[in-house]
Amino acid sequence: MDARIYSTNRRGFLKGLALGAGGYALGSLLIHPKEGMCQSFVKTYQEIMANTRPTADFYGAEMLTIFWETKPEIVAKLLPPPLKPANRPVAMAFVANYPRTNFDLVYKESALFLRAVYNGEEGSYCLAMPVTNDIAMASGRERAGFPKKMADIHFKRDGHSVEGWTERRGIRFMEVRAKLTGKLNDTAAQEIIMAIRKVRADGSINAISYNFKHSPAPEGGAFDYNPRLVKQEIVYRSKEMLLGEAEIILRRSDYDPWVEVEVVKMLGALYTVGDNSMLRAKTVAEVGPMEFAPYAFLKWDMK
Repeated sequence: MDARIYSTNRRGFLKGLALGAGGYALGSLLIHPKEGMCQSFVKTYQEIMANTRPTADFYGAEMLTIFWETKPEIVAKLLPPPLKPANRPVAMAFVANYPRTNFDLVYKESALFLRAVYNGEEGSYCLAMPVTNDIAMASGRERAGFPKKMADIHFKRDGHSVEGWTERRGIRFMEVRAKLTGKLNDTAAQEIIMAIRKVRADGSINAISYNFKHSPAPEGGAFDYNPRLVKQEIVYRSKEMLLGEAEIILRRSDYDPWVEVEVVKMLGALYTVGDNSMLRAKTVAEVGPMEFAPYAFLKWDMK
């Protein structure tokens, strides 16, 4: 089989390879021009470029996000440097169903975040992001450093009631429920949530996530490279947005310690249906290996 790379020049190919491998087409169906419907482990420049997308788009994404206040000392303990705590010790968890995407995957996802600040810009530090699809897991981890693990995830809306849960290793460590009553658990919560979910002039919401991208060295011990702080921007274009009264149950798990993010005050829930776009992530800082080492195990199961 002819497995050569078709490219006009080396620089052009390398640029295309970087865009394709770092883009959102991981797992997409790619066709080799000389093999028709037969697939190859080696991709051509044309195939890579044809499957490169500027954004990862989610159509009809259904999400239930729960907001609560935890203890400031918990946030301070869990945030790696150079992230700093935000003014309020707010935690968030969501359960989501993605019925259609522009990268050929359909899956469910949940996540746990703490509000954090880097260089004066507030965002959400991702502590955990279970998913139900292996390629969604690999893409998020390898490209932007999201701490993804495979899990069983349930999500259901029945009228004004929404529920979801996440389970790994036989433990349902997170359950969420919300009644879409149009009001929140706490009277001051709407101002807090709207400050986090800032609505722009066109009605969309721009959110920032912070992750750390790192890889263990094959020789063992430290890292392949200095851990990198990655900034990920997501644009939410909601077609339906409802407020609700929320409840979250966190159970002890040796491998998924969400219960560590204690609920001090429940703020409420936000239920949305709409089209979301993940923009290209950016590396914004590097961290020393010894500084970061205690925080390097979000993607692994370790007691």
